[in-house]
Amino acid sequence: MENIFDTHSHYTDSAFDEDRDILLEQLQSKGVKYVMLAASSIEDSMKNSELCSKYDYIYASAGVHPESVDDTPADYIEKLEKIISSNPKMKAIGEIGLDYHYEGFNKEKQIEIFAEQLKLAKKLNLPVIVHSRDATEDTLKLLKEYRPKGVLHCFSGSAETAKEVIKLGMYIGFTGVITFKNARKAIEALSVVPDDKLVLETDCPYMAPVPFRGKRCDSSMICYMAEKASEIKQKTPQEILDITCQNGLKLFEINR
Repeated sequence: MENIFDTHSHYTDSAFDEDRDILLEQLQSKGVKYVMLAASSIEDSMKNSELCSKYDYIYASAGVHPESVDDTPADYIEKLEKIISSNPKMKAIGEIGLDYHYEGFNKEKQIEIFAEQLKLAKKLNLPVIVHSRDATEDTLKLLKEYRPKGVLHCFSGSAETAKEVIKLGMYIGFTGVITFKNARKAIEALSVVPDDKLVLETDCPYMAPVPFRGKRCDSSMICYMAEKASEIKQKTPQEILDITCQNGLKLFEINR
């Protein structure tokens, strides 16, 4: 298969430290056409900028993940804006959002930093990559308030929530989770997402699809997600890859 656009990856992660360049130099020969790097912090955003400059097919985002809010400097918005303005391959604000999954999270701080980054995206006219875990109500409230363009990544919500996101004009991203045996909820959501709002992503090194579950993931494994999506959408896996590649280019406004 070819024409893979992995719209969400973390190749700066330490899981790739031993063979990062070897892997990234091989991905295109495995059908990967484009890759989007998602950031988790200011430091990660800077690493993303450096890495996407090294490889023609890789693009990147800059942003503060909700799990990083307690370590974020007061001038983080200025820092993000500087990183983005210094590199034309920085195409989005992300990964940003809300995560209420673990105990001890700072809800107010997460909402504040999410909202400030949504404002930055509006200012810079960039799409956002949104992370939402166990925080559907607050996420939707902020998305409806700020109306950003962008994608809700690693979608784990209901079909009803998917429809709400689609009404806002946003894309929805699905990971290897759709290949898991217990993926009924994700499959139901996938079935209601229009073809023109669907993107595929790995979230690598995490979320490897079956039959690689539990192992390190990489962008070439999107083929397995395309196979599962093709069953739901009644298309060939290659048609799914072609559609999601074009959607990814539109989402991040990449002119190739």
